[in-house]
Amino acid sequence: MDEFDLAILAVLERDNTTPQRDIGERVNLSAPAVQRRVRRMEEQGVIKANVAVVNPASVGRPLTIVVAVDVESERVDLLDAAKSSFAAAPEVQQCYYVAGEADFILVICVATMAEYEGLSRRLFFGNPNVKRFRTFVAMDRVKTGLAVVPPLKS
Repeated sequence: MDEFDLAILAVLERDNTTPQRDIGERVNLSAPAVQRRVRRMEEQGVIKANVAVVNPASVGRPLTIVVAVDVESERVDLLDAAKSSFAAAPEVQQCYYVAGEADFILVICVATMAEYEGLSRRLFFGNPNVKRFRTFVAMDRVKTGLAVVPPLKS
């Protein structure tokens, strides 16, 4: 990856609907060159997906809940089972296997606390390898995003 690739990614992370000719103007490349680079980055897995970022409240999922999960055993098969279980739940927006105080951190979007209670019964109480979980209800989504490349300097 070179500076052109990083500049292209900086634009796409903020708005992946930006026309390639506009990206080319911003990064000093032709539109066909931008297209080739984007295609290559998609094939290499640098660009993992092109998605719309949806406001959860607008689609009836106003509650954002962060959950710290501790497991009983860190046997590989049990960790893999937990990862699969958490990843398969559509309410789980993000899941991280982490070092530190907890073993997993989950970000969950739900419509109601009752929905979260049902989910916690399935994912945590129903899993014999979950030792403990701690729930944090977000008061406000101050900053959310997935951008990793710094924005272009104007």
